[in-house]
Amino acid sequence: MIIGVPKEIKTNENRIALVPAGAESLVAAGHTVYVEAGAGLGSGFPDEAYTSVGAKTLPTADEVWAKAEMIMKVKEPIAVEWPRMRKGQLIYTYFHFAAAEELTKAVIKSGAVAVAYETVQLPNGELPLLTPMSEVAGRMAVQEGAKYLEKVFGGSGILLGGVPGVAPGEVVIIGGGVVGIGAAKMAAGLGAHVTILDLSLDRLRYLDDVLPANVDTCYSNRHNILEAIRHADLVVGAVLLTGAKAPHLVKRADLALMKPGSVIVDVAVDQGGCVETIKPTTHENPTYFVDGILHYAVANMPGGVPRTSTLALTNATLPYALKLAKHGWKAACKADRALMLGLNVVEGKVVYPGVAEAFGLPLVDVESVL
Repeated sequence: MIIGVPKEIKTNENRIALVPAGAESLVAAGHTVYVEAGAGLGSGFPDEAYTSVGAKTLPTADEVWAKAEMIMKVKEPIAVEWPRMRKGQLIYTYFHFAAAEELTKAVIKSGAVAVAYETVQLPNGELPLLTPMSEVAGRMAVQEGAKYLEKVFGGSGILLGGVPGVAPGEVVIIGGGVVGIGAAKMAAGLGAHVTILDLSLDRLRYLDDVLPANVDTCYSNRHNILEAIRHADLVVGAVLLTGAKAPHLVKRADLALMKPGSVIVDVAVDQGGCVETIKPTTHENPTYFVDGILHYAVANMPGGVPRTSTLALTNATLPYALKLAKHGWKAACKADRALMLGLNVVEGKVVYPGVAEAFGLPLVDVESVL
């Protein structure tokens, strides 16, 4: 198969979908790999690192897209890339369709086959290609939240860990999944008092067992969320409904309950956010205020630490890329149900329920396209 890896062009996105070791594996398996010149520089991988293992570089994204049967990316194609997509071309990346109607319609129109990292799902419910970036984003959420609590950035001037004689800051985490536990570990490690909310009692029991004593678990309902955010210095949104839009658990009116200068970091922004007032921002302009509350909503947070993020992501995505390249998307998805669940849009047909539901589109049974 011919595999193309274009440079990521979302604002301040420095990750790349394939590291040189991955390119070497694909070439060794008999595939052709084209990498856009300079695509790996943001993650610390020069062109020579790819060409030395048998990959080829091309000077422009247009050439990479035109030659490739499978495109490997990190972020969803943005508007300038939509005309490059073509019928039957396999695009393997994060899409987050349920929060992006225009993108969904563009992919439908193109006739491409979209395999979304975020909906590849193992039988136990684990999302193996979302997990590494959720791990990064959860840790970063507290790192960024702590920074923006500083007065110079508009925050209330709270040091999350406190000092002897001064109480630590209060961190509230809504959602106890991979993002939530990563955020809780970081916040607890800084010395903050942490409250983490989740709907699953089994998950809360697990979190209670593994997290340190300065983390309290709490059942997630409307009353408990409102009570928690009253005292919060930092609120981390860590809610995920696989392949679907996130529910708004914090409404605009609820901000009036929060302390002025407190910070919200909504990691769920890729899926529409679990805070009603959230809207996607960039690393260039990461924050804005609503009703005295500072909002941080960078939609590609892991792009801020591209070396770590690229290595973590490609560790997870490469095995599936090798299957797709070896067998083609149909045979690979037939043989691996986890990968089949990654299919979202296939040659103009929506085959993932969360995407169809989000925009009232017809849903086609995924088995029928295989």
